[in-house]
Amino acid sequence: MNNEVLIFNALTEDIGIRLDAFIGMNAEDLSRSYAVQLIENGLVTVNNNTVKSKKFKISAKDEVRVSIPYTENFVVQPENISLNIVYEDNDILVVNKPRGMVVHPAPGNYTGTLVNALIHHCGKSLSDINGALRPGIVHRIDKDTSGLLVVAKNNSSHEVLASQLQEHSITREYTALVHDNIRNDDFIIDEPIGRDEKNRLRKSVNGSSPREAVTHIKVKERFSKFTLVIARLETGRTHQIRVHMAYIKHPLVGDPLYGPKKAPTKIEGVALNGQLLHAGTLGFIHPSTGKYIEFTAPLPETFSTILEKLRQQV
Repeated sequence: MNNEVLIFNALTEDIGIRLDAFIGMNAEDLSRSYAVQLIENGLVTVNNNTVKSKKFKISAKDEVRVSIPYTENFVVQPENISLNIVYEDNDILVVNKPRGMVVHPAPGNYTGTLVNALIHHCGKSLSDINGALRPGIVHRIDKDTSGLLVVAKNNSSHEVLASQLQEHSITREYTALVHDNIRNDDFIIDEPIGRDEKNRLRKSVNGSSPREAVTHIKVKERFSKFTLVIARLETGRTHQIRVHMAYIKHPLVGDPLYGPKKAPTKIEGVALNGQLLHAGTLGFIHPSTGKYIEFTAPLPETFSTILEKLRQQV
């Protein structure tokens, strides 16, 4: 099988960014260290010229091609990684994923994922509907988004949960801190989301092959330069909340992909290492009992600390 090739087109705001950082920003499933390895191995070209220096600076309209070697017969290894298990029975597992953890393995990121931890914890008791790299995974949240996920321990449970996702009947509520003040207290963003035509892994409203995307927004608290909102997903497109909030000019605080170019790296002295987005509520019909169950997870420490400091400034 030929290598997988990712193609990224640099925008004006990408001028001056190092090549390894540019790849890391655009190819979310690739680790920064793996990007460096690909560059040094001659697997990255800029405008069809091989570049072997990670420090190469991006210019406007550069076309960056990343060739990813195909790994045949790869087996995900179990790893003894601590899991914050909110609920577990013979059919499902509800996990509170920490910020910074990748959900499933991908090129350059084969270890340290939620799936590695799940295989260690559950053994072979995970559904295999989504293949060997994603056992048990019914839905996912981004690496730098924290919060609740439901995992299927068998195929029948997976099918029931997947059906609920397709019918938009699963309750998924996220807490997010966004830039600037939002005037309306309660509103709906109903804008289709597709792939950004200039960036393979970035999404955009009305991008190529757009699909219906609906997000319900409720303002929870306002600060001088920020707004705390609850975002409830009706649909579940990749990066949906991040894309929709950026579209209405209120991008998520700390979002490296959709946030403003000159975004702050700290809020009230607390460092940002990704978007302030937390999947705090998850509810669904249990695949065996047929009863609705709902779970909540508190905000992670960094998020809570930032809010406390902002409240002190009011």
